[in-house]
Amino acid sequence: MVVFTVIAALLIVICWRVADLQVLNNDVLQSEGDARTLRKEEIVATRGNIVDRNGEPLAISTPVVTLWVNPKEIMHSPEQGAQLTEAFTSLGLDAEQMRRRIQEKSSSEFMYIKRRMSPADAKVVLDRKLKGLYSQEEYKRFYPMGEAAVHLVGLTNNDEIGQEGLELAYEDWLKGTPGTRQVVKDGIGRLVRDMGVSATAIPGNDLVLSIDSRLQYLAYKALKEAVTLRHAKTGIATVLDARTGEVLAMVSQPSWNPNNRLSRNEEGLVNRAMVDVMEPGSTAKTFTATAALESGKFTPDSIVDTRPVVIDSRLLKDPVAYGPSNLARILAKSSNVGASRVGLEIGHEAMVDVLKRVGFGENIGTGFPGEVSGNIPNHDRWSRGETASTAYGYGFQVTQLQIAQAYSIYANRGMRKPVSLLKVTGPVAGTRVVDAKIAADVVQMLEGVVAKGGTSVAANIPAYHVAGKSGTTWLYVTNRGYDNHNFIAHFAGFAPVENPRVVIVVSIKQPDTSGGQHVGGGTMSAPVFAQIAAGAMRILDVAPEVPGKIIHTPVETAPRPPVVEEPEAEETAPLLDDLDIGSGNGVPRR
Repeated sequence: MVVFTVIAALLIVICWRVADLQVLNNDVLQSEGDARTLRKEEIVATRGNIVDRNGEPLAISTPVVTLWVNPKEIMHSPEQGAQLTEAFTSLGLDAEQMRRRIQEKSSSEFMYIKRRMSPADAKVVLDRKLKGLYSQEEYKRFYPMGEAAVHLVGLTNNDEIGQEGLELAYEDWLKGTPGTRQVVKDGIGRLVRDMGVSATAIPGNDLVLSIDSRLQYLAYKALKEAVTLRHAKTGIATVLDARTGEVLAMVSQPSWNPNNRLSRNEEGLVNRAMVDVMEPGSTAKTFTATAALESGKFTPDSIVDTRPVVIDSRLLKDPVAYGPSNLARILAKSSNVGASRVGLEIGHEAMVDVLKRVGFGENIGTGFPGEVSGNIPNHDRWSRGETASTAYGYGFQVTQLQIAQAYSIYANRGMRKPVSLLKVTGPVAGTRVVDAKIAADVVQMLEGVVAKGGTSVAANIPAYHVAGKSGTTWLYVTNRGYDNHNFIAHFAGFAPVENPRVVIVVSIKQPDTSGGQHVGGGTMSAPVFAQIAAGAMRILDVAPEVPGKIIHTPVETAPRPPVVEEPEAEETAPLLDDLDIGSGNGVPRR
């Protein structure tokens, strides 16, 4: 009876403990069991699309299939070895190498076989119904405009995480929130039951850019042709909407196709319009003329002596004697002597004040990764050489986008509007930085630059008035000074003059002039400007100002002796050889 009682008591205790664990207080065992059998699998969220202002895709995510295996399960099914070999071979993989990898990971439950395959190609392998071979849905980023927009749009990595450009800048906006589903698996990782979706995947947001795909392609084609023809090292072109400040096109050379990652070229990823700095050369004479008119010491009709002048013991002269010239003629002929005399008369403070007001030396604020602000001299003592060189565009650094914004101020008759890479809805308020009358006077001078007798006749387009300025910047070589063989040719302008729609800046760096080609932005970059501007007028449906004609605004000049040839004066080197030269793009600084 004692033995029986003890055994019965033990059985009662055991039954009670079983009931306690399985029914009354089963949370611990349930969680431990679930931890060994219940799994959470991620449901991939679709990344938001990047589209242009008209809804045309610039970056989209397309569904793809990734194949993976469960090494544990594969090792438990040796009978399908021949089929696995055939499957690996059909995928273009080394079957023997894949077997070794599976053996090395035999204690694991996951190993990638091939990622981001087309659904059709993956189906051929999946139809073999091999044990341990599985698929998962993913997305692959595709860029419809390829090399024409990669500098701006950027790209993602294999996991669709932004790495460059706007893909990186707006990563938080574009990326989605993954979902989860619960599944039950056995000890070697085989799926036993699908428990359903526990959290739904939330797709990312679409990003609408200010870019017009038609203009983007037009600008890219025109720039690439020019860079190729001139055997240039690099090229940049930027197109702004004059009314809103939106970037309608932004292209760079060299480039590469982001849809072919094997051909990746780091140089081809650089958005030079916002990260490369350069001296603006004679395109800065526009701002010198503005400062001259604001000073009250000059009017549009004031006559300036353009004979050679000695500045800081160095002789500055134009390649051709232009004689007494007013401000319009100084811009039209791009006289460095004339600009220098004006700059020395008004002083560096007046010029620097204008340069800062038009946006130089400060970050534009587009949010683009790596965007730089350039550099405006900020020191107490200025030599006459520094003042003179600043007047014709040397001694300070800018980006091409800054030049475009600065010229948009004249297109808006003195109003500065913010630059945007995203589509803007509604009117854009601006800030007046230049008096309307002075801006209008300068615009009239810029019309003379492209008129007959000016340095940039090639910038004209049929049926529309054009205003702009060419410039040539000699490159600086550390410890050697300015290189009189390598330069950047610029042209900045806008059209139509009366009601501007686009502001365009073109820069071509280090073109080949060995064949005797003429040096200057008026002959190298102005034609590219004209090609882009003419196409923009058609694309934006801008009514012609003078149907069937090319506009030639006459240049008012003071009497001067006749000359035979009038090349651009940007060929004169700056008076900055005595300065300490820093690293970077070879721009002088103290």
